[in-house]
Amino acid sequence: MVSIGERLSSARVQAFVGRDEQLGRFAQALAGDPQAPFAFYVFGPGGIGKSTLLRRLADHARTAGRLLVELDGRFVGRDPADFERAAAPFLDVAGTVLFVDSFEHCQWLESWLWHHFLPRAADGALAVLGGRLAPQPQWSADPAWAGLLHTSELEPFSEEQARSLLVAARIRPELRDLVLRFAGGNPLALSLAAARGSTGWSSEDVWAPSADVLRTLLVGLIGEVPSAAHRRALEVVAQAHSTSEELLAAVLPEEDAHLLFDWLRELPFMESTHRGLHPHDAARETLAADLRWRAPNAFVAVRKRLAEEYMRLLREAPEERVWTVTDELFYLFREGETLARLRSWSREDEVHDRPLHPDDLDVILRMAEETEGPDSADLVRYWAQRQPQAFSVYRLVATGRIVAFTARLALPAPPDPRDLATDPVVAAAWEYTDATAPVSAGDHIGVSRFTIYPERYQVPSRVIDLSSSRAQAEAARARGRAYGFGVWRDADTWAERVRGTLTDTGARPRVGAYTYGVFGVDWRQVPVEAWLGRFTAAPDTPALSGPAHGSRAAFDQAVREALSHWRDPAAFAACALLRARLAADSADPVEELRALLRQEVDDLARDPRGVRAREALTASYFSGAPTQEAAARRLGLPYGTYRRHLRQGLDLLCEALWQRESHGPVKAP
Repeated sequence: MVSIGERLSSARVQAFVGRDEQLGRFAQALAGDPQAPFAFYVFGPGGIGKSTLLRRLADHARTAGRLLVELDGRFVGRDPADFERAAAPFLDVAGTVLFVDSFEHCQWLESWLWHHFLPRAADGALAVLGGRLAPQPQWSADPAWAGLLHTSELEPFSEEQARSLLVAARIRPELRDLVLRFAGGNPLALSLAAARGSTGWSSEDVWAPSADVLRTLLVGLIGEVPSAAHRRALEVVAQAHSTSEELLAAVLPEEDAHLLFDWLRELPFMESTHRGLHPHDAARETLAADLRWRAPNAFVAVRKRLAEEYMRLLREAPEERVWTVTDELFYLFREGETLARLRSWSREDEVHDRPLHPDDLDVILRMAEETEGPDSADLVRYWAQRQPQAFSVYRLVATGRIVAFTARLALPAPPDPRDLATDPVVAAAWEYTDATAPVSAGDHIGVSRFTIYPERYQVPSRVIDLSSSRAQAEAARARGRAYGFGVWRDADTWAERVRGTLTDTGARPRVGAYTYGVFGVDWRQVPVEAWLGRFTAAPDTPALSGPAHGSRAAFDQAVREALSHWRDPAAFAACALLRARLAADSADPVEELRALLRQEVDDLARDPRGVRAREALTASYFSGAPTQEAAARRLGLPYGTYRRHLRQGLDLLCEALWQRESHGPVKAP
């Protein structure tokens, strides 16, 4: 029996063309030639064939009996220690070959790799890195690395190589020149054209090089999908940063996720990583643009379902997954105006954060004094003693040097008089809460008190990105958090940046020589889900504005928020649904709205199709189940089946309530 791995390797050999120089030098290294390079670095633009070459080299190494360690730069952690753990055999097992694809996504590791990691390789080990960016010039110029490092920039295929690929793909002779004129020597475009084959093309088809190369090829490649379910799966993978089978099942609970995932994995522009399927960047953008044009409503609906799933994970996922979930959520809306103002998306000077260690204190005090003066440094010392767990220290991944720190304070009500007397900024935050909506005893406020990065002081950066991600996750998971506050020195600039997400309190407390702006949000008035919806609004999916504006989407969102706060009386009493007509003119609007929701859910069971939907809603919101997984277990249902009934129940409930909102209660015949 021929294994799947052998069949894949054989197919790659038959389809592979060119790259003779790289293959030859790597073969020398595998054979143990002492003059051969130890490290190989290939680079070039997207679609040029880097991943294909790395897979071919990996096949050679596997055939030679070498142990392989294969990493994907898109999913490498920010801490060098994470990389070292993942690549441990490279340091311990003789002859191991390390492959790192998409290295541009972890380029910040480059200095650390050359200085600290690669020199510790086990005997006979080899390293192969592939990315879009050229290596830093000092490594190629370093005499110590001159004989050990082989760098090559991949070029487009020559006409002869491109024609060989089309011959291997059995493209009809009369079409080859048309395809070549259309695709040029771009390996990705040629591969997609080859994947389509000759079927369906005629000599009249026009292949003309243009900016729409990938669009035309992708439309031709996936124009005929097996079913509507397969098309919905494409809509998911076009938007999610990475798509696991679990995510596909959550977003499409009514479909066979296993079957769809296997189909997606076989698409020629799809790559498999340890976190799931990841389309080639150019293919993703082309596919997403096509779907947005062809099926805009489905595109928006899938984006909404993905956001809902990420929000569920944000509340329920283990601590170590929270930041990944936050990044996935923001990736969905990366084109939105608000995120563009606030987040840098930069991978330059990549940092990772760690809790404050006593040995770090002198460094962060010096940073505070250099950027904000001695009075601010005194406050950093005060809070580091009071709440050391609130501090995060940021180090450059490449060198380990501390470059920044932040502090996110959690302050219970009533406020401590010592805090009020010591820190004018914290005092201003509490004064604002007292003047607007006082915080009940036992609840607390969150204050992102310090964000100090001397080299990029209070401008969008990876430090602010990471600190914001933590603050947003804390707000989503915290219980009893009444307010959240951000503090910036350049109040006018940040008032514009946070417009639509935080309210300018008007407070301008002074610390030493500087004044600071204090910006906040009342989580009792704006549930976290609604706030994040506003924060991550994309240009074609405006943020929900509340039921008072007459939007059906906003109304449905308000219903879901009311249900999610069912067991939190204070949050329920502030929910947006109370501003709808449903609760108008009620003597006790909170209790009457609760009674109405219970009644409408019970009424679903009048129709046999709604029995399971009613049970799912009751278990999820009314019965005290702590998570959706617990609700599914309580009902004795598989999680996917439970989610299908829950989604149906929410749709039916929202429709019934919308009819009541629009036309008044339905009178019995």
